[in-house]
Amino acid sequence: MEMYVKELGDHRIQIADYPGMKGPIIAIHGLTGNHKQMHYYAEMLKGEYRVISIDLRGRGNSSRADVQTSLFKHAEDVIELIQELKINNPILIGYSMGAFISSVVASKLTSVKALILLDGAANCSQQQRDIVQPSLGRLSKEYESQESYIAEIKEIYSRLGIKWTDHLQSVAEYEVHEVDGHWENKSSEDSILRDFDSFYSFVPKEICRQISCKTLLVYASGKIGGFPPLFYEEAYADTKKYTPDIEMSVSTCNHYTMVFEKRVEINEGIKSFLKRI
Repeated sequence: MEMYVKELGDHRIQIADYPGMKGPIIAIHGLTGNHKQMHYYAEMLKGEYRVISIDLRGRGNSSRADVQTSLFKHAEDVIELIQELKINNPILIGYSMGAFISSVVASKLTSVKALILLDGAANCSQQQRDIVQPSLGRLSKEYESQESYIAEIKEIYSRLGIKWTDHLQSVAEYEVHEVDGHWENKSSEDSILRDFDSFYSFVPKEICRQISCKTLLVYASGKIGGFPPLFYEEAYADTKKYTPDIEMSVSTCNHYTMVFEKRVEINEGIKSFLKRI
């Protein structure tokens, strides 16, 4: 895997590029994630497929987000990156916010070969705010050390039903940096909240009907600790209704274990889908 930065005008995108014979597949992470969030899927696909996993702006080692950031702005970045890398027929795999972004990209680029949506691109409600927003306070806090930040993340993830692993340790270490003698998340809480608010401007009826490629939607039906699933299945009714060529599979994982665990049943479903396109 090669790490490099791609300059796109006045901003940059951090890329983790996994070599492979077919593809490429562009992997797009969730709201507060970075390229490491897509680790298990990249590891599963690499070799057979080239996987380009990115840090969206405002995350990881990419540039800061726009002042008026949104999932639609991130979609513009992805389109610009596809053009800059001269990719003709990309496959997109997006998780959570990455699924919303991937849908917007596929609605604008008829060259997208296939779309894999991991628990995202749904109609949103108050339910998502109740689950997501309480954990975002960490983004504006200052920590005396990297270890103290990681200790808080461990506690948050434990409440969400996520088992701590060496991989999660590496994710947490990557998402913070030292600034003026303290440690803080590389993301801004304000910009993350703006991105999150833009979920509610995503209208499947308008966007999904413009998607022309084959689409796989993977739904995470499991509870998130003491919370319900991030989306109930009915939140995907319009996504399924208006996406012309879509199939759906259901996993018993929850929204977070979908990426922070190696999910064999999802991997097998994705491999089967890719063989059919």
